Amino acid sequence: MAEAAERLGWDMVGVADTPGNAMDPWMAATMVAERTTRPDVAICVTNLTTRHPAVTAAAVASLDVISGGRAVLGVGAGHSGTKNLGVASASAAALAEGVTFIKRLLTGDPAEYRGARAHLPWVKHSPKVLQAASLPRSLAAAGAAADGVFVNYGLDAASLAASAAHIARGAASAGRTADALDVWQIACLDCHDDRDVARRKLGAILAFVSSYVIGSGDLAARGVPADKIEPLLELRRRYSTRPGDADARLVEELGLFDYLAGRLAIWGNPDDCLRQALAAKAAGVKRFMFTVSLAADPLRTVELFGSKVLPALKGA
Repeated sequence: MAEAAERLGWDMVGVADTPGNAMDPWMAATMVAERTTRPDVAICVTNLTTRHPAVTAAAVASLDVISGGRAVLGVGAGHSGTKNLGVASASAAALAEGVTFIKRLLTGDPAEYRGARAHLPWVKHSPKVLQAASLPRSLAAAGAAADGVFVNYGLDAASLAASAAHIARGAASAGRTADALDVWQIACLDCHDDRDVARRKLGAILAFVSSYVIGSGDLAARGVPADKIEPLLELRRRYSTRPGDADARLVEELGLFDYLAGRLAIWGNPDDCLRQALAAKAAGVKRFMFTVSLAADPLRTVELFGSKVLPALKGA
């Protein structure tokens, strides 16, 4: 998949940290770095609960050396990466604290963290540290502390405006502007020659992603229509952090496919995907980070979108 991404002009290859669902991210990212020469290589994303932030800083600095300065660190509060191990996710404040600590370490200077002192004197180049965020408080924290944001909020104009406002509020609190940040909109991607095949598979990742993108708090404040609130709460109660066919059927059963796909995904045949991607671009998306590992055919998705959609999207 990484080799296809490089050949077809993708800008970044990301690897998630989700024990039980996928192989170790640092080993996978090292394989990506060794098989490619141009795209950035991102951990998208790990958490700061199952690994100490200093360990993560050393790991991404090592990946940066191996990749020739192409490493990007993405960190988040934790979802399947923490829940599957039975540990708690981090609060927005704790995540911002960890991001600040890691950024300091990656300058090569000593840094303090919760009463301890760490130092990576061998670091010569500082990889960017991006924070994944889907809640208003975490988006603001990312705007204040990180070099950029992997945003999980929605591709429609209202969701994009809301997430941008939260990021800008956090950036302003730290005396900087949101324009200085690399902001990527995360979306589920399933590009397939047969759109019906993509639809049958897409529900699994929609259930997984919507559980933390939309959350369980004030759903109306998150832009959720009134008739979708109870079905979404039911989905959150019943979905799995190890997504599969049962989750895909659940999304259909609860009548949520069209709403979730419209907000959180690019899917279907290449013509469908281009139309949806251009609509998201017109709504304000500048950078897409696509989740492809649960597509009907992940490699075919990378190749088909890369060859049929990406040139037209970049050209636009």
